Amino acid sequence: MKWQRREVLGGMAGLPAALAMSSQASVRDKVFKHGVASGDPTHDSVVIWTRVTTDQNEIAVTLEVAADERFKQMISTSRVRTNATRDFTVKRIIEGLRPGEVYFYRFKTNDAVSITGRTRTLPVGATDKIGLALASCSNYVFGFFNAYDAIADDKDVQFVLHTGDYIYEYGADSWGSETAKALNRVHSPAGEIITLSDYRTRHAQYKSDRGSIRMHAAHPLLCLWDDHESTNNPWHGGAQNHQPDEGPWEDRRSASLQAYYEWMPIREPHTGRSRAEFWRHYRFGDLASLVTIESRHTGRDLQIDYNEWTSRINSRADAEKFQREVLAEPGRRMLSDDMTDFLLESLEESISEGRRWRILGNAIPMAKIKVPDVASEGIEMPDKGSVPGVRADVVWKGKFNLPFYLDTWDGYWWAREELYRQCREIGATDLLVLSGDSHSFWANELYTDEGNAMGVEIGTAGISSPGDFVETGFSLADAKRLDELFIEGVPSVRWTSNMYQGYVRLVIRPESTSVDYIAVSTLLKPVYETEVIHSETVHRWQESLGFA
Repeated sequence: MKWQRREVLGGMAGLPAALAMSSQASVRDKVFKHGVASGDPTHDSVVIWTRVTTDQNEIAVTLEVAADERFKQMISTSRVRTNATRDFTVKRIIEGLRPGEVYFYRFKTNDAVSITGRTRTLPVGATDKIGLALASCSNYVFGFFNAYDAIADDKDVQFVLHTGDYIYEYGADSWGSETAKALNRVHSPAGEIITLSDYRTRHAQYKSDRGSIRMHAAHPLLCLWDDHESTNNPWHGGAQNHQPDEGPWEDRRSASLQAYYEWMPIREPHTGRSRAEFWRHYRFGDLASLVTIESRHTGRDLQIDYNEWTSRINSRADAEKFQREVLAEPGRRMLSDDMTDFLLESLEESISEGRRWRILGNAIPMAKIKVPDVASEGIEMPDKGSVPGVRADVVWKGKFNLPFYLDTWDGYWWAREELYRQCREIGATDLLVLSGDSHSFWANELYTDEGNAMGVEIGTAGISSPGDFVETGFSLADAKRLDELFIEGVPSVRWTSNMYQGYVRLVIRPESTSVDYIAVSTLLKPVYETEVIHSETVHRWQESLGFA
């Protein structure tokens, strides 16, 4: 497929007619300037969201839902009030809908009508196809969310799975600041976000992007968070990017989660659950189960930091001991007991109901990815610094064949093996894991330490966050060669690329899933092209999955 030219327009071109600009555009864009969104669907309900910009203390809006885009076949009309206690966001669960159907919705005030959103419910019974867009790592300062815009127009997409890093917490003078200034996309507020007001302001900024507005209006969202929705590399007792002078970690985490629930089209926690306990089981008829994983705030133990070990690893024997005794230490957890119970119960139910696919929405890479010896191929580290919080010294790691990252499942060997063991016990050895976080595209195979197949992993590049090799300062030729060395030298890696930003499109059918890795040509302007840079087909057999 060749590059295809696209443009993020001021309106909603490319979507149904009802989503286009109206004569009230100027008023609408002031009152409903963050657009509309839907998400967290079931077979008979969906969450619908907007945010009202107003100088009033409280305001009421009318929500209309219809079966057609001209709103002739009305399904429901409801009145919703909002105020500053919820940052003037509006959420309403619309129930009593039909399975597998498309619906349209809009909000009204006395002065304005929002753009029209399109949503859909989950199917029941016989289902022959589901289209998913896999997205991750949307960092406002690195450029326009053109990949979101492309997802909005993708006719094969029915739902969007966002695996986290929906926002970033860094200040205006931090990572990406030079690009941000050139594009007039400097982070707001200017400082690193810590308070509830900070997080609300940052969410508002991200939802002002036109590509984001178009994607949310076009498709319902299935989501989970990673780390930057709160701050870099959190665990249950703190975070790498939280310091004592920034106040209690519990207060910051609480503020970040409150803003997330306010600004995302998701249901509030069930009775007895905290906001941190955010996981879901989406059932797509008889075709697939999609279970989302919470791996940051409820169970994760403190990460291992390479910086504390570099002086003690001076040989392959040292490296093997470090991996055996530190990374594989029994009891180091990634998931909470409740998260694990929910996951296993969901997988068991999926098997008993005869669904063909068991999909995990997973924030961070799961496959075993040890760095090959890149120095032997003439690769040297550039002088430039690395991504904040990530020691991207692939030469040193490759010398000792160490894992690429330790914040991923590669830093929690026991937890990964325990999850695999529990899945094997219930017969779930056919996992299709959909991951984000790494800013790279991946097609990986999943195995236990004993070599038992567990399924495959599809990873997406960032919507806008740059690949680590390019960002670290490698030349484009060396960055491309590093991708090749990972493909050639890492047994679990079938294909990878850190050279692009974009998304992954998956079309899931009973016997196979087609996977297209879609790149955007630029982030620096809202006129761009898209290209399918790589494709895979994942086949399912009786008890396992594999690439064609």
